[in-house]
Amino acid sequence: MAEDDDSNFKLIKAIIGKKCDILWARNGEEMVNLFQTHGENAKAMLMDIKMPLMNGLEATKIIRESNTTIPIIMQTAYAFTADRENAMAAGASEVLVKPITLSALRTCLSRFLPQLQW
Repeated sequence: MAEDDDSNFKLIKAIIGKKCDILWARNGEEMVNLFQTHGENAKAMLMDIKMPLMNGLEATKIIRESNTTIPIIMQTAYAFTADRENAMAAGASEVLVKPITLSALRTCLSRFLPQLQW
C-alpha cells in the first residue's frame, strides 16, 4: 500500500489487515522499490494518487512497464472525472474516492481477489 498519511494507512489496515499482509510505502518511489523487491508475492496494490517525491500516477506507470496484470487500486481525495480518467490512463485497475469505506474497499478487493472471504 502506498499512502503518505498515517491515519489513512491505519484505516485501511483496520479494514483489511486481518485478511491481508500489508507492506507500507509512504510515497510512490518507495512503492516502486517495494514492488521490485516483493512484487512476485504481491496480489494487489493500493496506491494513493497524491504523494511526495513520486505520485501514484508516476509509480503506477513504472510498475505497469514490468507487470500488466497486478490489480492497482488507486485512491484519491478528488472525485472529478478527470482524476479518474488520468488514473485509468496511468494503468489503474480501479479508482476509489477517499474517505475509503469498509464496504467500498472490500467490494473492490473481492472483485480482484475473489479468494478473500470477508
